[in-house]
Amino acid sequence: MSETLISNGWTKPSAMALPKEGYFKKEDGRYGPVYPQTPANYGFTIIVKVKPGREDAIREYGRTIESAVKGDPTVLAPLKLHYLRWVLFDVGSGLHFMYQGIFDTDFDKYMEDAIALFNSTGVTTVFVNLEGFPEDWKTNVNAVVKFFREHQRPSFLEYGEYPYVSSDEIKKALKLKAAFSDMLDQMQ
Repeated sequence: MSETLISNGWTKPSAMALPKEGYFKKEDGRYGPVYPQTPANYGFTIIVKVKPGREDAIREYGRTIESAVKGDPTVLAPLKLHYLRWVLFDVGSGLHFMYQGIFDTDFDKYMEDAIALFNSTGVTTVFVNLEGFPEDWKTNVNAVVKFFREHQRPSFLEYGEYPYVSSDEIKKALKLKAAFSDMLDQMQ
């Protein structure tokens, strides 16, 4: 159990207001500033303009991910995800894509794991449909990180109803709940 979880407790909701930069004290990781763990865990939001004519490809890629997860529910497990949210929108300057991800690892590890995952599965990433995404993304982690950092929109508030709890801890708790429910059902 993490020190943060022990000191704050998962039973007490928590909110954290973040500065404009997305971090309180600049600390560099392997690929630049390290964003702090918040009550929602780690994550990022990027907003990027979509290449002209690529909306259908992006929507189809959503179906590709859905199929991959149906075929193997653990396919995205290396990313330690809690949630992903993809949004397409146009505010008058062309179609944009918003990617929001909440996960248990720091940004650097998430980037490395994501590239390794796409390389190992042979599935192309949705980001190839976005303006400025590096052509050599499969072998150039630094270029991918640069792309994400240039398009990152740090949140200024993050909230967790069950703060600092990992996705693995949530799954364990739900398994325990199911086992306990089964035991109670058998006792009746």
